[in-house]
Amino acid sequence: MVANLTSESFPMSESPAAPFRCGYIAIVGRPNVGKSTLMNRLIGAKVSITSKKAQTTRHRITGIQTLDDAQFVYVDTPGFQTKHTNALNKALNKTVSNTLTAADVILFVVEAGTFGQADQQVIDLLPKNVPCILVLNKSDRNKDKAVLMPFAQQVCAKFNFAAVVPVSAKQGFQLEQLQGEIKNHLPENPPVFDADDITDRSEKFLAAEIVREKLFRFVGEELPYTSTVLIEQFEQEGNLRRVFAAILVDRDAHKAMVIGNKGARLKDISTQSRLDMEKLFGGPVYLEIWVKVKSGWADNEAGLRAYGYE
Repeated sequence: MVANLTSESFPMSESPAAPFRCGYIAIVGRPNVGKSTLMNRLIGAKVSITSKKAQTTRHRITGIQTLDDAQFVYVDTPGFQTKHTNALNKALNKTVSNTLTAADVILFVVEAGTFGQADQQVIDLLPKNVPCILVLNKSDRNKDKAVLMPFAQQVCAKFNFAAVVPVSAKQGFQLEQLQGEIKNHLPENPPVFDADDITDRSEKFLAAEIVREKLFRFVGEELPYTSTVLIEQFEQEGNLRRVFAAILVDRDAHKAMVIGNKGARLKDISTQSRLDMEKLFGGPVYLEIWVKVKSGWADNEAGLRAYGYE
């Protein structure tokens, strides 16, 4: 008698699992092209601050996203600055250059339809031996999609990009496609961070960044970009965090701008900062903010190191 042959008689061998991929992805571009918004949307959490003011990002901010088969370690960088030459901007530009040399993949972000000298200066920094993806951000603003193709060709003529992806970081458009392109170029490595990590920065650092974001949003163009925030105390008692912050400005006139009429502006900065901290930290926050005059800190290398600038 001949036995019936079924798939159970000869079980199919399982195909080997795809190798895990992990690497560092540098996000670079001129100021205000949406680098921080892009990283926040990619990882699904707000770890890098945003505002309309140029040079909002001043540090190397890491955002982490872990999937079943890959870990993406995004590095948001300051916008490469050419207008100012003080010690602060020299330090920020050095951060950009150092990040590029250590990256496994680079995202060069430009505003779709707009390319100028500041964008070219960033292209000139791109290493030839690292895969670089051209990201056309704010592409949803172009009503005529046909203009994107010649624009992309114009930029691609300046550098050998590994891929071109039009996106809208704000709207979340084509971010999965971008992530797929990134994954194709990540090296085979085990994960560097735990699966639930979203950043390698401390809560104290993130608290300072949140206050600085609200400072720029409420004071806007009135306040010089050199103003900064220092966390003087950060304490945790159970689920409660107590944060004592100082906003550092150059002049007494700037101090008055931040405080506002009868302290109204400083109160708004404090309230919105506290709400964002509570959302990010997942618990109640007690926040106190002072405004202090510290002239010339942005052009003093020792001062920059003291305030955490590399």
